[in-house]
Amino acid sequence: MKILITGGAGFIGSHLCRRLLNDGHNVICVDNCITGSKNNIEELLYNTNFKFIEFDISESLYIKGELDWVLHFASIASPKHYLGYPIKTLKSGLLGTHNCLGIAKHKKAKFFLASTSEVYGDPLIHPQIEEYWGNVNSVGVRGCYDESKRAAEALAYAYMRQHDLNVRVARIFNTYGPNMHPDDGRVVSNFIVQGLHGKDITIFGDGSQSRSFCYVDDLIEGIIRLMDIDYQMPINLGNPSEFSISELANLVLKLTNSKSKIKYSDLPEDDPRQRQPDIKKAIQMLHWEPKVILEDGLKETIEYFKLTT
Repeated sequence: MKILITGGAGFIGSHLCRRLLNDGHNVICVDNCITGSKNNIEELLYNTNFKFIEFDISESLYIKGELDWVLHFASIASPKHYLGYPIKTLKSGLLGTHNCLGIAKHKKAKFFLASTSEVYGDPLIHPQIEEYWGNVNSVGVRGCYDESKRAAEALAYAYMRQHDLNVRVARIFNTYGPNMHPDDGRVVSNFIVQGLHGKDITIFGDGSQSRSFCYVDDLIEGIIRLMDIDYQMPINLGNPSEFSISELANLVLKLTNSKSKIKYSDLPEDDPRQRQPDIKKAIQMLHWEPKVILEDGLKETIEYFKLTT
């Protein structure tokens, strides 16, 4: 197939480009490299089935020839970066999604939206099921990301209903692994970089808040399986194994053999207290669930950061 991936030089997008190429497809990667990096796709640039276009998808883009899929992964996804670029974050979610849907409609291609667990906001139910409508502060500092993704989903389903566009929507929960940006402000990369360089491990809040962490290879497999079935409503993709932030910090200290100390800071505004996916739909429909345990995934991620930071 011929596949367009926006955000293809980013953390998840670069792994997806690599997997699709390995599966024998032709891939067009679009990224403006604000938070993505050409380093993530450097070896792919020599592949004749791969094309890279440095471009901001919030602007109109013309793609020559046929397309089978349009996969929209372009987004400023880490709190540190989307708090610094709130308007660009909204544009990639609103204008970028609209442009990608237009391309898919014009090419009669299938459309895949990389949505997020952040559509659930600070959830009032636990774990989060796909039917939960969420608890989001639209005017809070995180609203630029949360609402951009909620609006992106609404756009996708408007195109599905009005134009009979074939869509897939994955709500992606916390994912980690190689190719993460070392300065993206996410908890896994923060802790690993701090631990490797002997800096204090910074925990926001008291550390009791929980997250579930999915290794990127597991996530990519779930995405591929979702592309392969005919199901158009949202599906959660993530690891349901839940850990407190304190547990994560102590595990990173152990695996990095670090002498770093743990320090505590104020919890950021609207930071969710709990985040855990209900993946019953993914198990039933995709025959998928994560296989990589946190300790093993962290070891791989630590080795990556040893080489790159």
